Amino acid sequence: MNSSTVSPGRAGLFLLLTGQMLPMIDTSITNVALDSITASLHASATQLELIVALYGVAFAVCLAMGSKLGDNYGRRRLFLWGVALFGLASLLCGVSQSITQLLLARTIQGAGAALIVPQILATLHVTLKGPAHARAISLYGGIGGIAFIVGQMGGGWLVSADIAGMGWRNAFFINVPICLLVLAFSQRYVPETRRDEHATIDWQGTFSLALILCCLLFPMALGPELHWPWSLRLLLVAVLPLLWWMRVSSLRKQARNQHPLLPPRLLKLTSIRFGMAIALLFFSAWSAFMFCMALTMQSGLGMAPWQSGNSFVALGVAYFVSALYAPKLIARYSINRILLTGLGIQIVGLALLCITLKMFGMQTSTLALAPSTALIGYGQALIVNSFYRIGMRDINANDAGAATAILSTLQQATLGLGPAILGSLFLAFTHHNGGNYPQALIGFLLVEMVMMLILGAITLWLRQRLSVSPAPVL
Repeated sequence: MNSSTVSPGRAGLFLLLTGQMLPMIDTSITNVALDSITASLHASATQLELIVALYGVAFAVCLAMGSKLGDNYGRRRLFLWGVALFGLASLLCGVSQSITQLLLARTIQGAGAALIVPQILATLHVTLKGPAHARAISLYGGIGGIAFIVGQMGGGWLVSADIAGMGWRNAFFINVPICLLVLAFSQRYVPETRRDEHATIDWQGTFSLALILCCLLFPMALGPELHWPWSLRLLLVAVLPLLWWMRVSSLRKQARNQHPLLPPRLLKLTSIRFGMAIALLFFSAWSAFMFCMALTMQSGLGMAPWQSGNSFVALGVAYFVSALYAPKLIARYSINRILLTGLGIQIVGLALLCITLKMFGMQTSTLALAPSTALIGYGQALIVNSFYRIGMRDINANDAGAATAILSTLQQATLGLGPAILGSLFLAFTHHNGGNYPQALIGFLLVEMVMMLILGAITLWLRQRLSVSPAPVL
């Protein structure tokens, strides 16, 4: 049960969605600032991977904890704490004088994002009903496309404008006044809500998940550059006993009617396992795609940050349009058809992008990229909108919160690990092709196409189970 007050109104909804946009915009801004960070802090390609990946890993590890803290202590309160932490971390990112400082600040920023995001959807669900709820959820789903466009174009302009000689630092400093604005007005316009019953936090599960993700992240990111020393190999091997430790702990908590971070009984459900497959194959490839594209545009093709940002506008616009219409399509057609359609459109877009890069090579322009990236963006939105609906298919009302936490954690974890694991593969392709970034990107895109084909095959295999009835709209 939740205790709630009045609805947030337009001002409250605007503040909540602004808070939601902060973490999303930051990811896009960071991508367009990569080349400028390299020049300023002498970062290696591996360190650039970590700048993106550590944010995602911290986000994933703290996400479920942030949700439970909001349930217990008030969602508006945690939302404000998260915005304050995110703003402070953004300031620390901007003043960083070394890669180590920037990596630490990015980790804190990810933790702040994990406190912000769970409170938004929970507040909308609790305080809004009927048409107002439907409109808010539609905006919540489509805001990713807007955030992407704002992040790419605004970030590219901020870095290229070099205001006050700050270069890439402005891409992080811009978050500070926005955070202050949200903090100043949220206390008045965002209603406070919380659960009536106290929600327990699985601290051991959170800690073990953090260890597992770090044992995957650092070896995969640093291994190729450091020629796989025994210490990194040992970290990879440690993943297996850590997984066993986490499973045993979860089984014990489940037997005591406690609430483990990843409940084993839910992990046995076909819908959750299919959601895991989507996370592993799609979201890891998605984040890696954005990272590899950004490196290719800036380091490979020599585009200025604003040009690199503009190269993704077609993708962002198509994503936004697709996200707005996806709920209507999902209500009309079976969820497996929507997912397969999204995969098919994206694969065509990836193939067209390969052809574009092959034709134009080092002369590839923003305009040349528009048709293929628009197709990719449109397909991506259909896949993203299918993810939670598929994952929640077999979940009853009492397990909705736990299942959502599982799927959100998996989504953010794979988004964080994608640039490290698949980004390392892209860098290997780059080295193999003598620094020819467009050619290396073609190699990466072919790998991504194979991953999408595998996901399509899994969807076809499970199509009878997924097409029993139209998916519920969350």
